[in-house]
Amino acid sequence: MSEHSSEPTTLDESHPAAEEVQSDSEEGAMAQESPKNSAAEIPVTSNGQLEDSHEHSFNRDLKRSLPVGLGLAETKITSHGFDSTKEGVVEAGPFPGGRAQQKSGPVVLADEVKNPAMEKLELVRKWSLNTYKCTRQIISEKLGRGSRTVDLELEAQIDILRDNKKKYENILKLAQTLSTQLFQMVHTQRQLGDAFADLSLKSLELHEEFGYNAETQKLLAKNGETLLGAINFFIASVNTLVNKTIEDTLLTVKQYESARIEYDAYRTDLEELNLGPRDANTLPKIEQSQQLFQVHKEKYDKMRNDVSIKLKFLEENKVKVLHNQLVLFHNAIAAYFAGNQKQLEQTLKQFHIKLKTPGADAPSWLEEQ
Repeated sequence: MSEHSSEPTTLDESHPAAEEVQSDSEEGAMAQESPKNSAAEIPVTSNGQLEDSHEHSFNRDLKRSLPVGLGLAETKITSHGFDSTKEGVVEAGPFPGGRAQQKSGPVVLADEVKNPAMEKLELVRKWSLNTYKCTRQIISEKLGRGSRTVDLELEAQIDILRDNKKKYENILKLAQTLSTQLFQMVHTQRQLGDAFADLSLKSLELHEEFGYNAETQKLLAKNGETLLGAINFFIASVNTLVNKTIEDTLLTVKQYESARIEYDAYRTDLEELNLGPRDANTLPKIEQSQQLFQVHKEKYDKMRNDVSIKLKFLEENKVKVLHNQLVLFHNAIAAYFAGNQKQLEQTLKQFHIKLKTPGADAPSWLEEQ
């Protein structure tokens, strides 16, 4: 019984030892499976390196998950092998293929992205400054304090042109008055001729006398209409010369005078700056004033050349036009008062003047339909 009782005791003691051995073997198996499972989740290549597609997709997902507007650089994740000493190193730097990091600093607008309001404000500022300088120059000249640039030969030609324009305007006004009075006289002569013709039919004893006067008044009215056509042609030509050709030249003269005032204004500013001290503050102003002075000097020289050319062409055109018109006016007046009807008609043909028949300007009833 003693041997039989000792065997169960030995079996009881060996059972806990078997359980401990089994638990140790299970922990070892779990320890071996854990790195395999983690390694199984990361795809690797045949040489044991990480697959690039997984790394890029992982970095892309991480980049999308980052909040926008943090002001940080793009983040790149580099995963090393499971046998490396580094695990999951995070490198901060520009991501390949991503946007470059924007540096902080003042924002500079490009030339094509200017504000229209600022451009208008700058134009108003320049115009105001230019107007102030020109007004100051004009006042200085009138008070006798400022100097002005004078081209004696050109100024003399301009004065003669203005004086001639006034005289031509006076001739034009008198010719228009003559035309009006002649028209009234012709109208009266025509009515008087109709009255004489009517009386010649009703008065048998004075039939011949009324008939002579009727024919005379009608002839005078006809010649008057011819002379009236010549005078109106003379008025139209002189009016074109005075109010278009000469006026256009005087407009160029006004532009020349404005350019001269601007030139003198900026010249005076440059002279005042040159007389002052030269330091770091005044040198940029002197350089800018020199540039503006050069610009207005070129404009002044160009306008002076334009005025000289226009005055030359105007003089040639004026002589040609007035020569023909004065010959026409003289021949027409002389032939009319001499009673030379053929000479009067020949004068109109010489200058290609066509008389308008009464009522020719009014359209017919067919044209009105």
